Amino acid sequence: MWALNDQTILKESVDAYNKDHPDEKITLRLFAGDDYKQKLRVAFGANQAPDIFFSWGGGALDDYVKAGKVDTLTDAQVDLLRFTPSVLKSATFDGQVYGVPANGLAPVVLYYNKKVFKDAGVEAPKTYDDLLTDVKKLKGAGVTPISLAANSKWPTLMYLEYLLDREGGSDVFDGIASGNASGWKDASVTAANTRLQELAKAGAFGDNASSVSYDQGASTALLYTGKAGMELMGTWEYANLVKAAPDFVKKDLGYVAFPSLSGGKGDAKDIVGNPSNFLSLNSKSKNKSAALTYFKNYVLNDSQVDAYLAAGSVPPVNKLDSKLAAVKSADDKKWLTFVYDLVQNSPNFQLSWDQALSSDQADPLLTNVDKSFLRQIKPEEFGTNMSKAAQ
Repeated sequence: MWALNDQTILKESVDAYNKDHPDEKITLRLFAGDDYKQKLRVAFGANQAPDIFFSWGGGALDDYVKAGKVDTLTDAQVDLLRFTPSVLKSATFDGQVYGVPANGLAPVVLYYNKKVFKDAGVEAPKTYDDLLTDVKKLKGAGVTPISLAANSKWPTLMYLEYLLDREGGSDVFDGIASGNASGWKDASVTAANTRLQELAKAGAFGDNASSVSYDQGASTALLYTGKAGMELMGTWEYANLVKAAPDFVKKDLGYVAFPSLSGGKGDAKDIVGNPSNFLSLNSKSKNKSAALTYFKNYVLNDSQVDAYLAAGSVPPVNKLDSKLAAVKSADDKKWLTFVYDLVQNSPNFQLSWDQALSSDQADPLLTNVDKSFLRQIKPEEFGTNMSKAAQ
């Protein structure tokens, strides 16, 4: 089995399986995220891929599925019905499931600093117009309205993902992801880029966003030190904030869903992000029975669910209400319930575009997102450029 080196709770499931199956142990290899995708591609190309492999679902997994390298999974084999349906979508192709969710839900939410908001006289935005109003007031109060690690590019993509969903609805990107290159020229794609540039022009992200990268924790620090009012980020940021600034989490951390958009076709309950990561089965594996036993009985079983909840992460399984009610920390319970309800009530959970699209589109996507953010291209040029990249 191959996975990423930050998957410590997932590793515990392997340890538990190995303890119970000393004659059919799983050998787990862990990799850094930047290297993993390339190593997996090379391994499959050389017919040396692992029996079980970790992925983000979406386009990259579908590439392997189309090449006949991944086995389908059924409810009878791995008890699929226990998982959140909107999450399974990212590992479902042509009606067949090719991966089991293996870790916590990671929708993207809007975090805010309650003290900064109070001092500036603003409230958490419910609509896009509210967001623009908050940006102007926070800027006037001398703080960066929204912390953004634009140097890393993928945090900027989160805005475009939400803005397109709110503008045109989930069908627009679903069409693009299914191979319709002309979908990039849809009017809602241009409108989403127009709004992204509108936010940048209004000073929403300050003057130095392009010099801020995410991995060093700089954008996170701007929020909890009060130098920024908001930050749009995945739910993993909660754990980062608890670790870096526990007092801030207890006193001043707020969070809401991304604002709705008046006149847009999208459902305000739609969310974007990483529904989960997945474990899939190599179609050439000689250990399929053992792998399926691991999937069914050890991946996100009761003890795994408890471990993820204790780490501030909501696993993508149904009927969590009683476990959430038993969480001792009031702050954690409020947070976990917020995330759980967000996902359970969402009609659509869109996988991040750079994961949903095939690997040959991911780099042009991030390049053009950055160009749009910097206003180096016109809003309509984004769609034109991406349409060419998708052909």
